Amino acid sequence: MKLTILGCYSATPRVSTHTTSQVLEINNHMFLIDCGEGTQVELRRHKIKFNRIKHIFISHLHGDHFFGLVGLISTFRLLTRETDLHIYGPKGIKEVITLQMKLADSWTNYNLIFHELSSDSSELIFEDALVEVYTIPLEHRVYTNGYLFKEKEGERKLNIGAALDANIDKAYYNKLKQGFDVKNEDGETIKNRLVTSKGDKPKSYAFCSDTVYKEDIIPVIKDVDVLYHESTFLDKHAHLAPKTKHSTAKQAASIAKHANAKTLILGHYSSRYDNLEDFRTEAKTVFENVKLAKDGKSFDF
Repeated sequence: MKLTILGCYSATPRVSTHTTSQVLEINNHMFLIDCGEGTQVELRRHKIKFNRIKHIFISHLHGDHFFGLVGLISTFRLLTRETDLHIYGPKGIKEVITLQMKLADSWTNYNLIFHELSSDSSELIFEDALVEVYTIPLEHRVYTNGYLFKEKEGERKLNIGAALDANIDKAYYNKLKQGFDVKNEDGETIKNRLVTSKGDKPKSYAFCSDTVYKEDIIPVIKDVDVLYHESTFLDKHAHLAPKTKHSTAKQAASIAKHANAKTLILGHYSSRYDNLEDFRTEAKTVFENVKLAKDGKSFDF
């Protein structure tokens, strides 16, 4: 699982600070999460292949989280994309994107499929053989969701030596990895657990975009491996968090602690702060394993 931060600052883009967007690579999928202004430039800067992006998840309809979307869609068209593109986001996202395309007479030459969200409860919105994606209902000034990405249980690990000792034909090795019992060359049934072990533990990633401190999300993200949680303010400006519906670094750390997350990544910093290390320092008074999102930084888990 690899996370690449394209932008992690709030409000307005600047020369050296970009608004929210990130790419999650998980189980052969490449998911784009939020698409602030300039996202496609950052995708190019970090050599991320456009054609691998088949699913885009937008948290809410504030400009610093989706103003780059119509430009990216348009560029896909200019690059003669043929692959379907799925966009998940709040109700209204289809209208705002298609209106711009209509007025510009710039319809796509590929299927653009919108999945509009309106539920206030967590729901499964994407699933295949490898990954599940759930919404995380947040509380901001407009309807907002975070997203929980979960790997499914992978193949079991085959103990080659044990399989040879059990006289199992190699043709059955894939069956064993899939969890089945098989018959050996002597017609004897060999229990799967005797020649295999559990595969790698499935990983999970929770993206919690703009939100006031909200303990309701803790059951949804319980035991998550990596939690990205907005931390717009430091403690000295905590009085601004409730009125703007944002969180502080300490509040993000509290969510991570109560959710039993393994790692917390802070982001969505207000540009009023010069030293990002102050966010880590404050968060670590509540939760130990804290990392800082930075534009262009990648995390491998």
